[in-house]
Amino acid sequence: MQPSVITLWILPLALFIIMFGVGMTLRWHDFTRLLRAPKPVALGLICQLLLLPLLAFVLVKLFVLAPVAAVGLMVLAFAPGGATSNMLSLLARGDTALSVSLTAITSMITPFTLPVLTLWMLSLWGLSSQALAFPVLPSIAKMVAVTLVPVMLGMFASHRWPGLAQRMRRPVKLMSLVFMLMVVSAIVAANMDRLGDIIRTAGPLVLLLACGALLCGYLVARLAGLQQAQGITLALETGIQNAGTALMVTSGLLQNAEMSGVVLMYGVLMQAPALLLVAWRNRDLVGARVVQSS
Repeated sequence: MQPSVITLWILPLALFIIMFGVGMTLRWHDFTRLLRAPKPVALGLICQLLLLPLLAFVLVKLFVLAPVAAVGLMVLAFAPGGATSNMLSLLARGDTALSVSLTAITSMITPFTLPVLTLWMLSLWGLSSQALAFPVLPSIAKMVAVTLVPVMLGMFASHRWPGLAQRMRRPVKLMSLVFMLMVVSAIVAANMDRLGDIIRTAGPLVLLLACGALLCGYLVARLAGLQQAQGITLALETGIQNAGTALMVTSGLLQNAEMSGVVLMYGVLMQAPALLLVAWRNRDLVGARVVQSS
């Protein structure tokens, strides 16, 4: 199977299945949390949609990344986390309801903002030929088709057939994992000769951005007087990004393996500080089990 087939067909299908699974976990009241609890939701959206992109922009400028790598990282910064951040928020004993609500709202925003912001970044970093060839309106339509539509379908299925939706969640997760592994393998194979250079030049920046984003999200929440659980959720929602959606742009729309390599690297490295946070939040449980067993 050629990488073009992977990016043109398998990647959109994988993202569709993933977002369908996300939709099955959402309820209509998740969208109204902004009205019921405006402060934590508003701060979460600010961290996701403004703080992280600003932090990424500053770091990219300081590290003087190559234009293609810089655009790849910025595209990722414009794609807020989805199902992964929800799961990590649960494991870290954060405010899972807040995490789900943020996913619900950003899933309605990102399909429209990501293509426009991508075009801006291409122009800003002097990639004029790619900027001219980037079809914004068709890209928005494609993003809506593979992200927003399946979320709505998943919500409808969960509401209309709750029992069936509950049974389908595990197979849907498995299918999305298999397809996404195919995509990742194809992108890594296409980028193998440059993978070492990408890791050396962008690896430290990517890890610094992931750690800095978690810290900034937590500090914003605590300075605003939010509870610790809400601070944990804002930290994860700021640092964990939707690599699948970003790959849809860098690989599926722009067909750029180097940009996709940076996205994949963040998708892997962002897990390290997040899992450390999960371990820290559950340290008392581990200690209690050690005491019981001794």
